[in-house]
This record gives sequence, C-alpha cells and structure tokens, in this order.
Amino acid sequence: MSAIEIIVFDCDGVLLDSVAIKTETFGRLFKDLGSEAVDYVKSYHLKHGGVSRYAKFEHYFEKFHGRAISDDESRALDREFNRLALEQLLVTPMLPGVREFLTAHKDTWPLYVASGAPDYELKVILNKMGLDKYFKGVFGSPTPKTQLLAAIVAAEQADPRRVLMIGDSGTDLEAARAVGTRFLGVGEFPAPIAWMPDLTGLYEHVQSL
Repeated sequence: MSAIEIIVFDCDGVLLDSVAIKTETFGRLFKDLGSEAVDYVKSYHLKHGGVSRYAKFEHYFEKFHGRAISDDESRALDREFNRLALEQLLVTPMLPGVREFLTAHKDTWPLYVASGAPDYELKVILNKMGLDKYFKGVFGSPTPKTQLLAAIVAAEQADPRRVLMIGDSGTDLEAARAVGTRFLGVGEFPAPIAWMPDLTGLYEHVQSL
C-alpha cells in the first residue's frame, strides 16, 4: 500500500507536451524588440518554468522598458498570448502515460493540478480536452505555486509527507520543499531527486513510496 494519499500535478511539461508552444509564444510577443530580446525572453521562460506568466511579464518590462508594467498592459499581453497560443494548446499531445494513469487511478487518489498557467486558461484547456473530470481541483496563477500546493494540503487536512507533487521545474521542487510534500520530477533532475522522463510507470513509482 502506497504511503501517498494525494497527488498534485503541474500541467505544462507534465500532463501536456506544451512547453515548446508557450516558449515560442513568449518569443512572438516580444518580436518587435529584436532577436536578442526574443532569445532572452525564451531562455528566461525556460529557466523559470512554473512561474506565473504575469510575473514574467513584469520581469520583461523591467528588463526592456526599465519600468513596472501596468495592469492594463499585463492584461493586454495576456490576451495576445492567449490569442496566439490557445488553438495550439487545445490540440497539444499529452505526455506518455498521462491518459492511462488518469483513467485508471482517478478514484485511487484525489488528483489535483497546481500550475503556473493562468487559472482561467488552465480550466478552459483541461475542460475542452476532457481532462478536468479526472481532477478533484484545478488551480493556476496568479496565486504562486507554493500557495496553491499549501492550500490543497490544508483543504485535504493531509500530512504533507503523504502528498506527492509532480513537476518539471525548479519552481515545482521549491514548492514541494516549502510545503513539505514529496516530489517527483518529470525530465532530468540532479541526484538524489527522483525523476522520470514522462509518466509511464507512475503507478509503480507511487506504490514504491
């Protein structure tokens, strides 16, 4: 019997193979600033996976314009990002093992999503892909990942040591450490952090904990 009682998934790069789509979309948003800015934007996005889009917009404005972004400017960028990316995101393939695990185990554990993607966008995408039915709760930004994870643990009145956070970024790992949950990386993480290339074999891993 697994010691894990609750599983929390990041979305991009864990459930959906969507990181490349979002990376390219960030670059397109700032293409008018030139190729060096585009390269910087894409690199920063990849290095700060799991950080909310709005926080990245703030950083880019400070970097390129030397000032804080306004709420109106942030909302405008968000709308444009959504316009550029949503159609592609709705047909994004799932990572190997995702559909199989969710289908087989949606009643084995309470399953949640805690993502850096905007909450409204996350809910639309998972609903239209028919994935939201597998999750007890789906939560996104602007609430930071650590707060999302802590809120799930509190709502379930769970021992954090019996909660597994599955993510593909340092932000996900930091959230797990801050809240005190277990962590599984998707994509390579430095030893001794456990990681898998995708979610094939996830059930066996959870059972081993």
